[in-house]
Amino acid sequence: MPHARIIDGKAKAAELQELIRRETAELMARGVKPGLAVVIVGEDPASQVYVRNKSRTAEACGFHSVQHSLPADATEARVLDLVRQLNNDAAIHGILVQLPLPKHLDEDRVTQTILPSKDVDGFHYQNIGRLAAGHLDGAFVPCTPAGCMLMIEDEIGKDLSGLDAVVVGRSNIVGKPMASLLLKANATVTICHSRTRDLPEVCRRADILVAAVGRANMVKANWIKEGAIVIDVGINRVEVDESGEKRSRLTGDVDYDGARRVAAAITPVPGGVGPMTIAMLMFNTLQSARYAGR
Repeated sequence: MPHARIIDGKAKAAELQELIRRETAELMARGVKPGLAVVIVGEDPASQVYVRNKSRTAEACGFHSVQHSLPADATEARVLDLVRQLNNDAAIHGILVQLPLPKHLDEDRVTQTILPSKDVDGFHYQNIGRLAAGHLDGAFVPCTPAGCMLMIEDEIGKDLSGLDAVVVGRSNIVGKPMASLLLKANATVTICHSRTRDLPEVCRRADILVAAVGRANMVKANWIKEGAIVIDVGINRVEVDESGEKRSRLTGDVDYDGARRVAAAITPVPGGVGPMTIAMLMFNTLQSARYAGR
């Protein structure tokens, strides 16, 4: 019988969004309305869905929400010019450029052009540096790791002293910032990746296991320590056979059914980390508006 608690990201995100709505109303009473601008280049279907969700959530929180859609063949100069215009727009507190960008555009150059004070994705080197140094006041933390930390804190508190945390994945968007946040909370942290020797054995040491590698069902039940907290960041689309028909469904990086029999608590996919990522984007935008309104 599965015994893991299901960490409900949808419920937690709804709770956080309600708080953001209330605080936005208070800020607006003082004459400041949080503004979020989303820039999307091209017609990638997954990106279109994400952008719609972000825009819809921003409006539900009471934000000023704008979307700029550029064609897939937009020049880098045009994208950078738009970012600079938004940097100079006092009504915009957060700028999000939806990734991935078409291959002819330099993602690094585009993301580093966003002002650090409007970089609500937390991708600017200035924000990354503050996080790595443990100076979070005034910094923006990438939304997915920030959401993961809130769910971990709900399960086992803010002080992770004496606990082993293992992060599978070393991306700048999830793996590295996740490790920095866990370190700041006093966990002992190991970052794993494709060249880690005996990965299952390393994972089995984890009291907190964060899977962010982008490979469907890679983390098996026998990789998980009994009683661990498992945070599954992966969103993978796989084909399954249902009654002779091929269907596509979303699955995480963790073998969910197996892991539920071992872990103390686990995030589902979908409905776990995903909703928290969007909620944290709204939180960062609200924070930016607060800083601007001081």
